[in-house]
Amino acid sequence: MVVRLWTAASAGLTLNDALTIASRGNATLARELQFLGINRGDRTISLTRVKRLFVIKTRFEAYLIIFALALGAMTRGAHYTVQYPGVGGYLLFAATAGAVFLGGAKILDALRYEREAREAGADTAEKAGLQP
Repeated sequence: MVVRLWTAASAGLTLNDALTIASRGNATLARELQFLGINRGDRTISLTRVKRLFVIKTRFEAYLIIFALALGAMTRGAHYTVQYPGVGGYLLFAATAGAVFLGGAKILDALRYEREAREAGADTAEKAGLQP
């Protein structure tokens, strides 16, 4: 049984894009969904729209991700102090905090590097007389 729901979803989908829900084991559904969303007639919905959802674009997004990493690491570190009482637990707690520091620094450095590379490319294109 195939039921079509008309919805306005994220990632640029319009009311004309159908979300198909069906019961398990329906081979017709698999054939219908094979190219749904990738090629829709006169327009193409590429997978880059979905990929852009997982790209860190701003420092604010980076700080939110680093905060989430730190929250999880500190929770894990607290469990380590309970599971391994004494110095060993506290060393593991410090290791989880250090991992967040290293990961956060890498995320922020990557954002800075991408911004500088983009600016350098724009400067090069401007010198060559091309549109950036």
